[in-house]
Amino acid sequence: MRYFHEGSYINWNELSNRVVALKQLGCFVLEMRYYKGHWLIQWSLLDCAFSFWDLISCQIRYSIPEELQLGAVVGNIADDLGLNVKELSTRIFRIVPGPRKQHFDLNLNNGELLLKEYIDREELCGSSTTCVINLETVIENPFSLYDVEVEILDVNDNAPAFPKKQFRFEISEAASPGTRYALQRAHDPDVGTNSLQSYQLDANEYFALNVESRNGNEDMPVLVLNGSLDREKTSSHRLVLIAKDGGVPERSGSAQIIISVKDANDNTPVFSRPVYTISLLEDAPKGALVIKLNATDLDDGLNGEILYSFSNHASGRVRELFGLDSKTGEIRVRGDLNNEEKSVFEINVQATDRGLSGIPAYCHVLVHVVDVNDNAPEVTIATLFSPVPENSIPGTVVALISATDKDSGENGRLECQVTENLPFQLDSSSKKYLTLRTKQILDRENISRYEVTVLCSDSGSPPLTSKKVILVEVADINDNAPRFSQPLYTAYVTENNVIGASIFSVTAFDPDLNQNSRLNYSIQPTQVQDESVFNYVHIQSETGAIFSQKSFDYERLKHFQFEVHVTDTGVPSLSSTVSAEVVILDQNDNAPVIVHPLPDYGTTITETVSRFAEPGYLVAKVSATDVDSGQNAHLSYQILQTIDPGLFTISPNTGEIWTIRGIMSKDVLKHRLVIAAKDSGSPPLSATMTIILSLTDGVTEMLSEVSSLAEGSSSVGDISYFLVISLGITSSIFLVVLIILALTLHKNRNKFGARNGYTSACCCLETRNSMNGIQKASRNLGIVPNYVEVFGGDPLSQSFRYDMCSPSGTAQRDAMFSNKYRPSSCKNNIMSGNQEVRRNVSCNKILNIEVSSS
Repeated sequence: MRYFHEGSYINWNELSNRVVALKQLGCFVLEMRYYKGHWLIQWSLLDCAFSFWDLISCQIRYSIPEELQLGAVVGNIADDLGLNVKELSTRIFRIVPGPRKQHFDLNLNNGELLLKEYIDREELCGSSTTCVINLETVIENPFSLYDVEVEILDVNDNAPAFPKKQFRFEISEAASPGTRYALQRAHDPDVGTNSLQSYQLDANEYFALNVESRNGNEDMPVLVLNGSLDREKTSSHRLVLIAKDGGVPERSGSAQIIISVKDANDNTPVFSRPVYTISLLEDAPKGALVIKLNATDLDDGLNGEILYSFSNHASGRVRELFGLDSKTGEIRVRGDLNNEEKSVFEINVQATDRGLSGIPAYCHVLVHVVDVNDNAPEVTIATLFSPVPENSIPGTVVALISATDKDSGENGRLECQVTENLPFQLDSSSKKYLTLRTKQILDRENISRYEVTVLCSDSGSPPLTSKKVILVEVADINDNAPRFSQPLYTAYVTENNVIGASIFSVTAFDPDLNQNSRLNYSIQPTQVQDESVFNYVHIQSETGAIFSQKSFDYERLKHFQFEVHVTDTGVPSLSSTVSAEVVILDQNDNAPVIVHPLPDYGTTITETVSRFAEPGYLVAKVSATDVDSGQNAHLSYQILQTIDPGLFTISPNTGEIWTIRGIMSKDVLKHRLVIAAKDSGSPPLSATMTIILSLTDGVTEMLSEVSSLAEGSSSVGDISYFLVISLGITSSIFLVVLIILALTLHKNRNKFGARNGYTSACCCLETRNSMNGIQKASRNLGIVPNYVEVFGGDPLSQSFRYDMCSPSGTAQRDAMFSNKYRPSSCKNNIMSGNQEVRRNVSCNKILNIEVSSS
């Protein structure tokens, strides 16, 4: 198939490309006409003004010839509107049904408009020059309305035809040249160039054919007498009248004109006017006078007696509705008039005298039927979009309403309104439909159903009214996000909890319904001590109950936070998030660990005390630590066993052991003290150690050494320098060994604990930079303290700390030196903050200490 446009033929692909280009420019009208075996293509751009609430995006016009076979493709609406063919079914693309027969159908697979019913243009539109079938197409989700006009093109399928095959005239021989004789016009139901275009008469010397225009749109053939007739010479004439149309191929019809020449009745009737115009109410009763015609004839007798009759041009409907008195010329109503059916009637009347060869006179009576308000408005629902989502924005289309009145003028002008104070309003911006739109946001939780009454009244007198009740359902929308009952959830969990036990629950609520209110809880992914939070807690998605995934250890983790996310199952889903904090409470699950003095073997150490020690002499100091917190880590010291309770005492807070009285000669040489460090937990846990105190007579030597050290370092012998150097080297090696051992044990303590069933206990060796309690005795005796202080539970006094963990639960500290002799003095530089504190510590001898905890 080829298409003709602008003087050249184009194929279908080129036509499609041009249509795509036009669509990019905006709205356009594409007209296709079938002519001489080819389709004529004509397009023009439209200036379409779009707004947010416009229902009609553009108007598409197609042109097809009549009598096309069923199933013929009219055009592709989807391509012309720029619609996605795949979405036609899901978006419910359809033709809005109308009152007339449905001639077309939509193919939702490819978007083509197909011919459904056989179309005869003459039957459908009669003699109208333009035959257009208007369609309304609707596509939903979102809603759009498109006007489609299908012009039915005329095909030259009818030849002109005269109402009779023969026309007979009796013409007086006295007829003057130029006398005109009206002929009946031919009728061709086609229109345009396919309709009647011309008349042709056989060539003769007496008659000619003249075509006169009547009412501006009808050509009337008139037979004109060119010369005087001579009955004696020719008594009759036979002519052939041909009517032709302008179609391709051309069609024609003919009629025979038989003229009998009679003796002359040389005067014809004459009407006072050629055209009479009358206005008549459509409710005029039968028998009402329309007009009384009056024609005159100057002849006498039968030649001057006039008879009135409808001419051959009067239609059958005119003859049904009106009656004509042949003698008086009165035209009266004989049927029911209806302005809605037809508003103007043309009555063709002829007046003929009774003389021989009377020549009729013609006039036209135009009757305008005036409308009266005899029809109430008709209100119908063309399209209803119910239910309406509750979150629809104001102006959302709810229904398309057709409001019509068969009356015309003021009687057909309608005013429509919503009768009650409802959140709906009518929009009359569309020429064809009233649009019921929402006036405000709907709330299904408040009102779920509306009965909207639309009342329409015409402007007649009295006015007529009609109403239509529209039931509008409001659909629930997921417009409420879940909300937690608390802004923050805090759960307190005691350490060593049972794995899998419920810790606490979170609760949210959603005011929506059905799936919009069904909730699912989840925990947002996060990290807790470099582990996933899912290793710590788990939430039940339906109930919001939170369960532990491990047993918590307060000494490793004090608290942690995570976020709980709740989501409803609406579409789209809504969600909320709340923070939850788990605070771990301490249990007294760690016994104290004695970190000083360090035993060599077992839990017994040996210390020496000068026999000359006075009351208040600091014998030793016991320090312990507890990894628990609060009361569970608050330690106190006491002497459980001693040979002489009156000789030694211990400070319950510091662990310092003092002499109560002076040592007497009758006192035993060795004293055994059992020392306990106990926490304040419930139940309390404790650790013990045994200290053997040996009485010696070495105080004179110690005092002399101290005195010598005070005087100057120049009196120290070679052996003292050697011992100081050895002690420094040994301490450095011991420090390195401690660090390596601590790192190794820290990496493998979980492994050893799981294998041997032991719990790890951490021991902290703390060196304080204060002289604290020992200074009192030292100042009294004038000697250097004989130990390095180690404390626990006092973080403000710490300079540095070494942590060592033993899988056996026994904290062992080995102070191993290569020299069994202790130098008389050594200097240790201890850093505290940003200050360097220098201390002189007298190192008496090497101690091998073993401390056990219970």
